[in-house]
Amino acid sequence: MTNCITVNNLEMQFPGCDALRDVTLNVPTGSVFALLGENGAGKTTLIRILMGFLKPTRGSCTVCQCDPAREALEIRRRVGYVSDAPALYSWMQVEEIGWFAAAFYDDAFLDRYRELTSRYDLPRARKIKQLSKGQRAKVALALALAHDPELLILDEPTSGLDPLVRRAFLESMVERAASGKTVLLSSHQISEIERVADRIAILRTGRIQLIDSLATLKDHLSEITVTLSDPLIAVPIPSAPAEVLNEQQEGRQCRWLVRNCTAEQKDELASHPGVSQIDARPATLEDLFIACSKPSATTHGELHTPTTT
Repeated sequence: MTNCITVNNLEMQFPGCDALRDVTLNVPTGSVFALLGENGAGKTTLIRILMGFLKPTRGSCTVCQCDPAREALEIRRRVGYVSDAPALYSWMQVEEIGWFAAAFYDDAFLDRYRELTSRYDLPRARKIKQLSKGQRAKVALALALAHDPELLILDEPTSGLDPLVRRAFLESMVERAASGKTVLLSSHQISEIERVADRIAILRTGRIQLIDSLATLKDHLSEITVTLSDPLIAVPIPSAPAEVLNEQQEGRQCRWLVRNCTAEQKDELASHPGVSQIDARPATLEDLFIACSKPSATTHGELHTPTTT
């Protein structure tokens, strides 16, 4: 499988801030890859580096086999990009901005743009400044999609969209991946990510906390709650092949978010002296996101951060 995006040991430093720290990831061609993280985690900084808007402090990356630092113009020809705050010429009409953008692409651009504006129910004779926030988001999406890019990079793309358009748009992202195109999606909407993503990466304070396929995570991720007869009893953390991503203890209950925990390990925990009850359930992507977005705390005050894979 080829990679549409490769990122190797990328770092980005601003005065007083390390926005990205040793970020390495690959985005396979023909996939929907989701970036998750809290505000300030580094998602937009990474995207701006991939588009050639920022030069990283260290490390390297390629987008569609191009170097953003040297071939930014070629990348913008081959990539559709929607930022979290699209900049549009407010004095132009919806139709006019399509004419303007068409000069940079092939002859089919304008027809595809008109088809998309019709699908999104946009008034083509109205000026951009007269549109609602949701309508402006639709214009930005139409412009990004009209040249049928091999890679679509979306930073919070569904903000301001109504539920019906949001659902149809997300379904179209799955169709794009099925046709061999690639989508890199940054979003806070966990339910949206679960619906469309093939792989996810979770960023926290500029570092990758975890990368894996969504299917693998769903199959091998569980939340285990152990109830103790005495809160002072020490319970051994599950060892390999299990991997504890997050640990919380409150009173007599110890809760772990665990990957690859076997049935034998759960039975061993249940039989440990002082364990009065053990409950296990499949964990959700929201559980994982919360666990990777903050350190876990034990009664001993230790801090654990999830393991990068």
